[in-house]
This record gives sequence, structure tokens and C-alpha cells, in this order.
Amino acid sequence: MKQHDCKTELNKANLRVTPARIAILDLLEKTDKPIDIWNIIDYLQKQNIYTDPVTAFRIINIFTEKGLTKKIQFHERKFRYELANKPEHHHLICNLCRRVEDISNCNIRKLEKEILEKKKFIVKDHSLEFFGLCQNCQK
Repeated sequence: MKQHDCKTELNKANLRVTPARIAILDLLEKTDKPIDIWNIIDYLQKQNIYTDPVTAFRIINIFTEKGLTKKIQFHERKFRYELANKPEHHHLICNLCRRVEDISNCNIRKLEKEILEKKKFIVKDHSLEFFGLCQNCQK
């Protein structure tokens, strides 16, 4: 994925540019799987950006409200986050080790078209996760 300018993205969303906000967007851009708030807080601390958990939660919630991030839940009593502008993909989640892997090319557009034709329902968004065992946990 092409790296974007975090400052420009924050300005377009009418959000103040702060070191914590830039760092969170940068982390989400570098990460290849959805991450939870505690990973975000840990990353901020490692970057010497000391933000209390409440502020980190506020930032990620504002990002989600503004459409910069997507909130995802994998039946684990917590939310994970990823950039909303990532190309369409879905997730494979291992029930044992909890590894998350992206999967694309699921032919969802065809299914959405069929839903529109058969049910006259316009799909605006969807979420699709597959739960099972990764190759390592099958051994």
C-alpha cells in the first residue's frame, strides 16, 4: 500500500495534528493486521510519546468516527483497528494461536450484486471473517 501523508489526512478530517495522532496513523499504515488499543499504547510508549490510555481510546474513536479507521471485532471481547482505506479484504483468524491473516479476492462484489438483484437490498458495508486453524496449529 502506498504510504500517505498523515498530516494531510488529519487536516482533511479537520483534526488537529499531534505527535500521538501521527504515530497512530503511521503504525496502522505499517501493520499488516488489525491491532488492538493496547498494541497502539505500547507502540506510542516505544516511540516516547506518552499518552494515557483514555487519550489513546479517544484518538482511535475519533479516527473511526471520521472514517480514517475501521473497528473490527473477532469474538475476543476487544476491538481491533485498521486503516479504512485499505483495499477490500477479509480476515482468517486462528482459533488456537489467534493469528490474523488478510485474505482478498473473495468475490464479494458478485455476491453484493446478487443481493441487490434478488433482495433489492443495497449493501453499504460488510464484515467477513473466517475462523479455524492456521497451518501451524494443524500440526
